[in-house]
Amino acid sequence: MKKSLLALATLCAFAGAANAQSSVTLFGIVDLSLNSVKNGASSTKTMDSNMLNSNRLGFRGVEDLGGGMSASFWLEGGMANDTGSPAGFNFQRRSTVSLSGSFGEIRLGRDYSNTFSTKAAYDAYGANGMGSSINLYFFNAVANLGSGAATVLRTDNMVGYFLPGNLGGLYGSVQMAAGEGGNGNKSTGIRLGYAAGPFDISGSTSKTDVVGSVDFKVMNFGASYNLGFAKIMALYDQHKFGALKYTTTEISTSVPLGQGEFRAAYTKGNAAGTGIASNDSTLLGLEYIYNLSKRTALYTQYGRLKNSGAALATVGAGPANVAGGTSTGYGAGVRHMF
Repeated sequence: MKKSLLALATLCAFAGAANAQSSVTLFGIVDLSLNSVKNGASSTKTMDSNMLNSNRLGFRGVEDLGGGMSASFWLEGGMANDTGSPAGFNFQRRSTVSLSGSFGEIRLGRDYSNTFSTKAAYDAYGANGMGSSINLYFFNAVANLGSGAATVLRTDNMVGYFLPGNLGGLYGSVQMAAGEGGNGNKSTGIRLGYAAGPFDISGSTSKTDVVGSVDFKVMNFGASYNLGFAKIMALYDQHKFGALKYTTTEISTSVPLGQGEFRAAYTKGNAAGTGIASNDSTLLGLEYIYNLSKRTALYTQYGRLKNSGAALATVGAGPANVAGGTSTGYGAGVRHMF
C-alpha cells in the first residue's frame, strides 16, 4: 500500500512538472458599437465590430524546452459579433509557430508585416476606429496602388527572425515570404527600432515582387514620447509602385484622464503619379474611452474625412462615397477582453 501511494505521489509530481513546463491560453476580444456614417449625401446607421479593437478568438501556447529555449504557437481568427455568424471563421489574423531562446525568436507562418507593425505602433488608434490612418488605405483602394501585392497588412508563408529583448532597448525583425504560385506575397522586409524610458523610435521597409519588373515597396518610420500627462506619436509612411506613390503623415496623441483616455489624430494622405495625383485625403479623429475595468471599456468616437479629386476614403464601412466627397461618422460601443 505504501509503495502504491509512493508511486502515485511520484506520478503526480512528474505530471505537475510537465504542466509547469507548458501552457495553452484561450483569449479573445468582443467589440461592438452603434455607428452613424454619412458619405456624400448618403447615410447609414449600423452595428459594427472592431471600432476600438479588432474582434478575435485565439489560442496560444508555449512549452519550455530547457536550456533557455521554448517552442510556441499562436492561432487567432476574427469574428463578426454583430451577427454571431461562424461562416468564414479561420485563423488568418495570425497563424504561427516559433522557437525562442537567447538568440531571439524564429517565427513561421502568417503574421503582420513589419511595415504594418510600424504603422500601428505610432497611431493612437492602432488600426481601428474612425480616426485611424488605416481608413486612408483600405477604404480608398490605394493600399497596394493596383500592384496586386498582398502584403500591406499581413504576410503569408513568412519566415521571420526577431531580436532578443535584452539588447538595451534595441529591437527589430527580418521577414521573408515565398510567393507560392505568384499570389502577390513574395516579399522581404526589415524593421529596426530603439525604445528607452518614455522614448520609442523605429523604421521599416519592405519589397513585394509582383507581376512584371516593378516591385511594390513600403517605407515608414515613426516616433513616440510619453510626457506622462500625454503620449505624442508621429508617423510617416509611403507606398510606392513604379511612378505611383501614396504618402501619409500623421500626428496623434493619447491623454490619460483618470479611468478614461482621450485620443486625437490628424492624418494627411497625398497621392502622386499619373491618374491619382489629385486624390488626396485629410482625416481628423476624436475618441474617448472609459475603462470600467482592466478588461471592459465603453467608448465613443468621431471622425471626419475630406477627399479631393477622385479619392473615395471613408471613416469606416458605410454607403459608397462619391469622388472627392466628405465622410463623417460618430458612434459609441463596448469592448470586452478575455
